[in-house]
Amino acid sequence: MIKKIGGKYVVLSETTGRRFGAYATKAEAEKRLRQIEMFKHLRRSGARPRRRG
Repeated sequence: MIKKIGGKYVVLSETTGRRFGAYATKAEAEKRLRQIEMFKHLRRSGARPRRRG
């Protein structure tokens, strides 16, 4: 979940309220939230992320 707190967009856990970072723009916060969701789904499926480069 993303909330605007103190002029920054903060990525929070929906269940625990844990903060995953504060970002200047909503787009940056949404990008980080997508990353978190991707790793959460990878962990559940047992797949491993591909390395770039």
